[in-house]
Amino acid sequence: MKAFTKSLLFALPLVIAAPAYSNSLQAIQIFRCEFNNDTTEEDDVMELAAAWLKAAKQTKGGANMQLAVRFPIADGEGGESDFTWVISTPTFTEWGQFTDAYDGSPVSKVDDQLFDNLANCGDSSMWEGIILD
Repeated sequence: MKAFTKSLLFALPLVIAAPAYSNSLQAIQIFRCEFNNDTTEEDDVMELAAAWLKAAKQTKGGANMQLAVRFPIADGEGGESDFTWVISTPTFTEWGQFTDAYDGSPVSKVDDQLFDNLANCGDSSMWEGIILD
């Protein structure tokens, strides 16, 4: 009986916390980007990032989307990119809605400007992230 009671006391907080934990899973895609040609203008990238995020938020599933553009100050092994383009949504449902609505959307046109003119961001990975408050 003692073992059962102890396991119940241990499991009860997990059951209570499970809804909060499952609601905090984010969909995150991280692109590793290289400037095209001799372009190294961080200001141009940031200007286009603002336009991209504005267009993304107007696309279905993108209302809660966040964007982080990160420029390295020191590189370790595997850090051979000029910057990373990190987009995230609070849920995978929103991510799916966004990707379904992407083709032909205003954000796809901004992508064309970014990827055709400023940078090549062909290398990406998809992540599941957890926000801890």
